[in-house]
Amino acid sequence: MRKSLLVLLAALATAVLPACQKAESPGAAAAPAVAAKEHKVGVLLINHGSRQKAWRDQLLDVEAKVKDRLLSLPDVRSVRTAFNEYVDPSIAQQMKAFDDEGYDEVVVVPLFLTIGGHVNSDLPNLLGLKNDPRALETLPRKGIPVYRPRAKVILLETIDSDEFLKANILRRTQALLKDGDGKDYGVTLAAYGDDKFNQQWEALMAEIGGHLKQHLGIDTINYAWSGHLVNYSMDPTRKAVDQILAAKKKDIVISVYVAYDYKFQRDVIGEGVRHASRPQDVLYVETEAILPDESLNDWVVESVRNGLGRTGVSATG
Repeated sequence: MRKSLLVLLAALATAVLPACQKAESPGAAAAPAVAAKEHKVGVLLINHGSRQKAWRDQLLDVEAKVKDRLLSLPDVRSVRTAFNEYVDPSIAQQMKAFDDEGYDEVVVVPLFLTIGGHVNSDLPNLLGLKNDPRALETLPRKGIPVYRPRAKVILLETIDSDEFLKANILRRTQALLKDGDGKDYGVTLAAYGDDKFNQQWEALMAEIGGHLKQHLGIDTINYAWSGHLVNYSMDPTRKAVDQILAAKKKDIVISVYVAYDYKFQRDVIGEGVRHASRPQDVLYVETEAILPDESLNDWVVESVRNGLGRTGVSATG
């Protein structure tokens, strides 16, 4: 019995020892390491969208001017633009393309002036950050395709989050004021407006107005909405201009729009100016908007730089 046990142990040792020696041999080849998955980050610039090519070109120009700088940031491999509505490429198309190409993170820059229905509802639901059944049902009926992305999404802040917006409005107002005495001028800020976020829009106009008063010596500033809130009517602009002209020699009208859209700057704001009591005393450049502005391009790059690595939300999480 004892002899049989010794024989068995010897046999086991003979079988195991060579394997151990082979594994511990200095010259033995190591098992191939599993390559780490590349961390691919995409950047998506989202804007409202317009049927006007000139309007779209201004937004596409932003992408062209920031692309190389963004691609130099860690792990950023692609920069794209999406239009929220009216034209392609849509948000759904671009997010699906990121998924198909294996991107695991997308940093989204909303090129919208401030908070509103699109930023508060459309974008989060289209990017997988919200799951509102009513919104997800309504969007396709409005012609906006829905795609729920797999990639982690980091949604950054809107344009009004940065000081450059006030600097932009100040520069444009100063160009019209020239060497004039600010005490003789008023300013009308013409913006889209939003019924559900009226408080935020009013606060933004007040902030911009305060900045102008501080730097230009202009003490009379008002604002007028020109979007769906007022049924795209010229009357709010006309009334605001006449209010200024009743107290001042001249009024400077500034369109607080991201890009030039003749529907607003010409047909709403422009008509309001032309129907004012003294249109000859109104200084207004119809084709002006926030774009083009190199400072906005800088803001895009810095926003993405600061957003990289920030905690995001995965639609599949």
